[in-house]
Amino acid sequence: MSYTLAAQSRTALGRQAKQVMATGNIPAIMYGHGIESKAIQVNASDFRKLLRNAGTSSLVDVTLDGAAPVKVLLKEVQVHPITMAPVHVDFQQIRMNEELTTEVPLKFVGESKAVKELAGTLVHSFDALTVTCLPADLPHEIVVDLSMLTTFDKAITIASLNLPKGVKIEENPDVTVATVVAPLTDEQLKKLEEMSAADVSTIKTEAEIKKAEGEVDKPDESAAKKVAG
Repeated sequence: MSYTLAAQSRTALGRQAKQVMATGNIPAIMYGHGIESKAIQVNASDFRKLLRNAGTSSLVDVTLDGAAPVKVLLKEVQVHPITMAPVHVDFQQIRMNEELTTEVPLKFVGESKAVKELAGTLVHSFDALTVTCLPADLPHEIVVDLSMLTTFDKAITIASLNLPKGVKIEENPDVTVATVVAPLTDEQLKKLEEMSAADVSTIKTEAEIKKAEGEVDKPDESAAKKVAG
């Protein structure tokens, strides 16, 4: 699927960039290898829609000031700490003949028999993986089929992922992406309860600790003698 976004050159820089937000736009910058950085702005509504659909792992055709579109990736989106609305965007312009390295989200599909029938708990180590490939080979997401996890001794590793042609992952191929953990037995639950009870019984008050260490406040003997005198 192709994604497009219109952009305009921006002259309001630094603190003046706040003026851009007041016009319904978001200040942004576009840069790339061997490419001059450009201060730009994009329509806030159009950008939010693009972010929902394309995410940060899809190529986007950006048309700047009506010129021919260029390929970019969303590299960073800064958001307001309270409203979480985008307040600044970094676009990386891409050369189609140069490999790029970026994160691609994982999409977990299917149903694990070990979860459904054996009451196990699904555990996954990653939400995204860093890939290297040519821009034309960049996947929007990497599919992880959970139906492979039929028993507790099964695991989905990086090596077992069905990666698109031309896509490389630098992680160790034996690294586990997802597995299913068996439920605790009655004996294990009992041990946990005993450990919890033991932990509670070892809790001491500050006064008890001081007393044990010989630090309990003692009467000032010199003061007492003065009073007595």
